[in-house]
Amino acid sequence: MPINIAIIGASGYTGAELIRILLLHPHAAIKILTGDSSAGKNVEDIYPHLRNRGLPKLTALEKTDFSSIDLAFCCLPHGTTQTVIANLPKHLKIIDLSADFRLADPAVYKEWYGHTHQAVKLQKEAVYGLTEVARAEIKKARLVANPGCYPTSAAVPLVPLLKAKAILPGSIIVDAKSGVTGAGRKVAQNMLFAEIDGGINAYGVGAHRHAPEIDQNLSRAAGKKIIATFTPHLVPMNRGILSTIYVQLAGKYTVTGLRAILLKAYEHEPFVQILPLGLAPSTHQVRGTNNCAVGVFADRAPGRAILVSAIDNLVKGASGQAVQNMNVMFGWPETTGLQLSAVFP
Repeated sequence: MPINIAIIGASGYTGAELIRILLLHPHAAIKILTGDSSAGKNVEDIYPHLRNRGLPKLTALEKTDFSSIDLAFCCLPHGTTQTVIANLPKHLKIIDLSADFRLADPAVYKEWYGHTHQAVKLQKEAVYGLTEVARAEIKKARLVANPGCYPTSAAVPLVPLLKAKAILPGSIIVDAKSGVTGAGRKVAQNMLFAEIDGGINAYGVGAHRHAPEIDQNLSRAAGKKIIATFTPHLVPMNRGILSTIYVQLAGKYTVTGLRAILLKAYEHEPFVQILPLGLAPSTHQVRGTNNCAVGVFADRAPGRAILVSAIDNLVKGASGQAVQNMNVMFGWPETTGLQLSAVFP
């Protein structure tokens, strides 16, 4: 029996990607799509690839009845989600794709987002939804905070290594590149084709809002406070994140040892691919999939290693991981609806 699903903020990129994935899911029935600025429109008017799929019209959130809905995906911008979720019916399971419930400490949230959290009680209830790390908690959760795209690309290779104490916690550098869909669908001058085509630029240097989320993930794994160096870059492509991560080996660990730890940690994980030594992943090989591909390399500097991870920011970095978490919450195989083939080129 399918569950009834609402997508709040369905007109954005993550909302459209959720629709694409859920249309392949045997247990999902999309009943509500909200989009206040697009209320009354058909989704196909915005995304023609979703034409003739029997989807409901976009509606205004305040006019929406959630009484028959089992699960709501919330795809609103950060800062707008807290009060919306607080006012949803208590029977609903919720997966939030914004940043509003990812940070466990309200003081850290206020520091990085510039305002007091409006739903602190719910924030305490939320489970951080990095599926491979927290599936036992996700299974029992009502509210799951879906991880950010950059933090996912960093946490997948780093968390097992920190848990094993195979790398030193004080010298981690995450150098990450993202496609432009990571910035959302808003109109902005720096996102215009003429501004980004043929170039690459760093942004949010030393101040990106995913930095405390990355630190939180790594600190939990290490059992001590970690502040990683994180610099994101914008590259002229639609999808994908490639993170190059520099680490210092602990004790007598080798690069071969790091890969062995990752292989053991993810040997039964359907969406994590640990590549042979010396093989680097590319965004092309994960484009359109829920996969995270990881390569491990020796640095030419003794005692250092380089990890390279690749994800699709809209899938494993957002909507795909959200569906993976839905599968865990409802007891379905995690791959259900996510048997997605890479799109090349």
